[in-house]
Amino acid sequence: MSNLTIGVIGAIVCLLLIFTRMRVGITMMFVGLFGSVLMVGWGKTLNLLSAVAYSQISSYTLSCIPLFILMGTVLSITGMGGALYNFARAILGKVKGGLAMATVVACGLFAAVCGDSTATAATMGKVAYPEMKAHGYQDKLSASTIVAGGTIGIMIPPSITFIMYGLITETSIGTLFMAGIIPGITQLIFYLITIAIFTRVSKNIAPSTITVPMKEKLATIKPVLPVVIIFILLFGGLYTGLFTPTEAGAVCALLTVIVGIVIKKLNLKNFISAVKDALLTSCMVYFIFLGAYCFMRFMSLSGLPGYLSATIVNYQTNNNVPPVVIILLIIAVYTVTGCFLDSMAVLLLTLPIMFPIVTNMGFDPIWYGVIMVRMMETSMITPPFGLNLFTVAKTVNVAMPEMYKGIFPFIISDIIHIVMLILIPEIALYIPHLMGM
Repeated sequence: MSNLTIGVIGAIVCLLLIFTRMRVGITMMFVGLFGSVLMVGWGKTLNLLSAVAYSQISSYTLSCIPLFILMGTVLSITGMGGALYNFARAILGKVKGGLAMATVVACGLFAAVCGDSTATAATMGKVAYPEMKAHGYQDKLSASTIVAGGTIGIMIPPSITFIMYGLITETSIGTLFMAGIIPGITQLIFYLITIAIFTRVSKNIAPSTITVPMKEKLATIKPVLPVVIIFILLFGGLYTGLFTPTEAGAVCALLTVIVGIVIKKLNLKNFISAVKDALLTSCMVYFIFLGAYCFMRFMSLSGLPGYLSATIVNYQTNNNVPPVVIILLIIAVYTVTGCFLDSMAVLLLTLPIMFPIVTNMGFDPIWYGVIMVRMMETSMITPPFGLNLFTVAKTVNVAMPEMYKGIFPFIISDIIHIVMLILIPEIALYIPHLMGM
């Protein structure tokens, strides 16, 4: 049996195992190691595993992941997400659908200092859903708004997904962070437009508006100032080159802890809880990352990525197929698989195969990284197995059929936004080009 055949079989087996809901890291590691044994034997495979485990887990760049995760858990546990929501609610409450819009804006602000989609959705679910429920918002709007808004957490940096993509493809994480800013902002704007249309087409879906006195509006500004300071420090440091992403994670995590203590929201008990949550999440991410590297080495040994890349590029060149058509086909594959599989699993499984194809056709790896993260966001809200759907359903206790009814306008919004990012790459590349990256 040729190495190429082993590679094809391994990719199919890995996909099937993940489809049966097996753990992503374990699946990729098992397939990667077993496939490598078939090609090069036990000795070289075990040497490879020990070398990969040490070199990757001890990576200085990878250390930014637990730092950003700790920052997000401290923000959640100190209630800063609630302060962001109250601020957005005070500004947008008078607008039709204003509480839903405030939820999306709060998600965007929280994402800018959190970096995790499910954490953003869970935090905003606890804060925003009771408020919308009390003012007569139907579940299909209130819950779906939280589901969609939570996805902004992996586009606006710091983003754990951008870090994973950058490490696996050896692409600059700082450049990816900068590339995600404008797409994240335009995504938020698209969601606001979606809510405005949704609430006007369905008359009773958001029946009430609120009026917040000026004194109360001004009072909501002070609690969000710490988040604004952390945001400015994070992006200012990255933009000016003062910090590397790892240094930014360390500085901002420390600042978040200090702010939590100063505002008297962080004590020893909840700090230990935040550290424990961050540790568990970081271990999960590291294990997935290690499994992904084992699978990537297996794919590299099999020669499958190079073979597929050469075949597709030759077909595209010989038949004068526009490169954008290949990109749209890749997007279609991700759209379908995202409905049934975990988005991180799909990304890690396909990246070793798709990335060489895309770069060999001349596409910018930074732009492709933004498109991949945007597709992951969409897969997190697509029925039947979108991760954010289940996260919010568990958090706010809303029936899944209601979630499915409300999420489709946001999926349509996502599709339009992705098409725009494909047709106008400068949306993602403007800030990196401005910085000379």
